[in-house]
Amino acid sequence: MSAAAARIQDDVPELGASDPLAALERAFRDFNGRDATLLKRGGRVSEVSATHYKVLGLSSSVRLGDIVYSPSHPSEGAGEVVQITLDAVVVAPYGRSTEMRVGDAVFTNGSLTLSPGASWRGRAIDALGRPIDGGPPLVPDPIPAGAAEGVPGALSRQRVDKPFLTGVRVIDIFTPLCFGQRMGVFAGSGVGKSTLLAMLAAASAFDTVVVALVGERGREVREFLEDTIGADSMAKTVAVVATSDESAMMRRRAPDTAMRVAEHFRDRGDRVLLLLDSITRFAHALREVAIGTGEPPVARGYPSSVFTDLPKLLERAGPGRAGAGSITAILSVLVDGDDHNDPVADSVRGILDGHIVLERAIAEQGRYPSVNPLSSISRLAPKAWSEDQKTVVSKLRAMIARFEDTRDIRLIGAYQPGNDPEIDIAVAQVPVIYEALNQSPKDGPSADAFGDLARYLKKQDKPNVAKAG
Repeated sequence: MSAAAARIQDDVPELGASDPLAALERAFRDFNGRDATLLKRGGRVSEVSATHYKVLGLSSSVRLGDIVYSPSHPSEGAGEVVQITLDAVVVAPYGRSTEMRVGDAVFTNGSLTLSPGASWRGRAIDALGRPIDGGPPLVPDPIPAGAAEGVPGALSRQRVDKPFLTGVRVIDIFTPLCFGQRMGVFAGSGVGKSTLLAMLAAASAFDTVVVALVGERGREVREFLEDTIGADSMAKTVAVVATSDESAMMRRRAPDTAMRVAEHFRDRGDRVLLLLDSITRFAHALREVAIGTGEPPVARGYPSSVFTDLPKLLERAGPGRAGAGSITAILSVLVDGDDHNDPVADSVRGILDGHIVLERAIAEQGRYPSVNPLSSISRLAPKAWSEDQKTVVSKLRAMIARFEDTRDIRLIGAYQPGNDPEIDIAVAQVPVIYEALNQSPKDGPSADAFGDLARYLKKQDKPNVAKAG
């Protein structure tokens, strides 16, 4: 054995003692595979703005979405390529671009890769997959997220046809959900959408829950994870957090990271629940990044790329291929000024498989969850209802509609019992129905929503007209 081969065996004994030449070849291949880390393509910062910076010299060696970093500012200089021209690339930083200086060196680091594993459950991470909860390092899976399966094609997906119980009575009765469904919770600020999402996170039907908090108030993140979700649900939950004070690029990246984590567990056969709060703040981050690159706004300040990126993200949820699991996505949509027809809400409503509408007027009456059953729709409800349940829900909707249509008449005292039997029944029954639908996280999930409603109605011995107002 030559002295060189012996030294290789001594330094790297696992390469194989029986064949020194094979060991030398493997050592050379290993060294040759690291040439990308020994020599980096780089450029220089030529322009810095409040939200972006430009780099000369990288145009021919990067692609959109690649990560770059600056050795001069390791924490603040890292960012993502969002525009490429012949002379320069525009970078949206993950930190503060104002820390960068003209002339700083910038190097490419390829695309972002994530490798979630079982150890990620019960943890909170940032938009780049780094732990933020002070726990031990995350143990990655050998296969990067999304590398094995990718996004399933339209005709290769399983069909969505199996319902599950959320434990929230008003949803299980009026807008039941199926595994792999994509549902939106449309609400203004302060009407209980985060609490409703936390109640849904407690559903026992799922193997893994992924929560994405995008643009959330930093003060509320810990309260939401520890108190609202709770330790039991958190044990199977991966939380991806990008608070409102973080850069637009981090808020833009967080939903993608959450979706990658959900795809990873789906491809391994899990039934995954993805909760995203909120898709509107994600759209705001998309708008900020796009306008920073010079893209003109086309609809209430939103550039056209926003309405291209929204379906790209949302279509990744849903059922997987045969043998894989599914991603059931429930997304909160923060409607600006309680306008349910604003551009983001209108665009998202057309992509999803239904919408749950929370109304401020209902919340002001002390009814929680503040769901309007008349405005809420689940496109897959017929797959979840039995024929009897479908008939019952149809009659309940008609009764509630009659009750709400005559509210003003009853308030001014123009209602006279006995003139219209349908109104009389509505006045007697609907307040009891509203009472049955009231539910807080402390009440716990309901195992039989229709049975609970029937028990409430049986308690009523005679019409209680006093509750009609």
